[in-house]
Amino acid sequence: MRVLTKIAGRHDQTAMALVSAMSLVGALACGVAIAQQPRAGGPTPSGPGAEVYFVDLKDGATVPGKFTVYFGLRNMGVAPAGSNRENSGHHHLLIDADLPPLNEPIPSDFNHLHFGAGQTEAELTLKPGEHTLQLLMGDKDHVPHTPPVMSARVKVRVAGDANAGLTGGPSPSAPGAEVYFVELKDGATIVGPKTTLYFGLKNMGVAPAGSDRENSGHHHLLIDAELPPLDEPIPSDFNHLHFGGGQTEAEVTLKAGQHTLQLLMGDKDHIPHTPPVMSQRIHVRVVDPSLRKPSPPDARVYFVGLPDGATVSNKPVIRFGLANMGVAPAGIDKPNTGHHHLLIDAKLPDLNEPIPSDFNHLHFGAGQTEAAVTLPYGSHTLQLLLGDENHVPHNPPVMSKPIKVYVSRRRSND
Repeated sequence: MRVLTKIAGRHDQTAMALVSAMSLVGALACGVAIAQQPRAGGPTPSGPGAEVYFVDLKDGATVPGKFTVYFGLRNMGVAPAGSNRENSGHHHLLIDADLPPLNEPIPSDFNHLHFGAGQTEAELTLKPGEHTLQLLMGDKDHVPHTPPVMSARVKVRVAGDANAGLTGGPSPSAPGAEVYFVELKDGATIVGPKTTLYFGLKNMGVAPAGSDRENSGHHHLLIDAELPPLDEPIPSDFNHLHFGGGQTEAEVTLKAGQHTLQLLMGDKDHIPHTPPVMSQRIHVRVVDPSLRKPSPPDARVYFVGLPDGATVSNKPVIRFGLANMGVAPAGIDKPNTGHHHLLIDAKLPDLNEPIPSDFNHLHFGAGQTEAAVTLPYGSHTLQLLLGDENHVPHNPPVMSKPIKVYVSRRRSND
């Protein structure tokens, strides 16, 4: 530009500046138009403001080779594949894959995992190294919605074998040996205080303590305990349970609250192997039905402005009232409080267990006092049930009377 400025006259400089400015404005306008152009998927519309995201998984996170990933969804419901329910879909997880064509069924392979049963979490096994993960909702036919509902694409790093290089005792473990909890995931809620835990073991055999059998060992359960020294016998106490008889399950008693659990294999002398064979340390929450939170004797929950027998639109806003008791979000342990649950065409659940979470049992764990719901045309029953910080009904339960409502096509646009 300096060379051109020296050669060109003032008129030429002004012209060039004007052309450059116009080009820049045009480019910016084009960019805005592209950014605002909605992306098209298949024939099924997505819900306004629908968002899908990873729960507690950040871009750039380091994760173990085997871990559980949780799917979050806002302003939209989860429904199994084949279910033609409005404003709903099911999850697909893209692993090390670019977005597929958005107007065709999402592929099904190792890089495109389908959760057509309506699952909201998955246990993944990834090789060491860098990986990308992305969530993409699909309709009943596995086709993305319009506009498509997809998460940000996140990068995760899997370190090498977490146990590689760790030294235990003199007994070698079998190559590829793994110990794990059967059907017990990190973050699970256990209805206690007594529960049965099941231990799984791969590429290694179970043998009782004292048995000098190659490629074998016996289970130890660590409860609310850090790993002990790996080259010494595992302690034996309330936090370090031994199953030297070769047991692969155990009934344990856990107090209500948060706990950590971890499995650790030991050889004939209760010493961990080299490399040690241990499970992921998982967190569980124990709910004791006998410790249901008391409710005030005069507490009551009710529908605001919605009488029994009312005729409503298919997308009504339902408001919840609560008297002589406070509202607190799930997870907040505060006396004389709870949060709302809406039962739609459902009988009362077991009052000693956490209230289910599905299309017939809607949770409002953020403390909401109203909700916009979608109801098919016809007759429905609605009932409110308050739950404590663990989603368990109080004692006595605080619930409204069930009411009937009728969804009329004539009010579908109300």
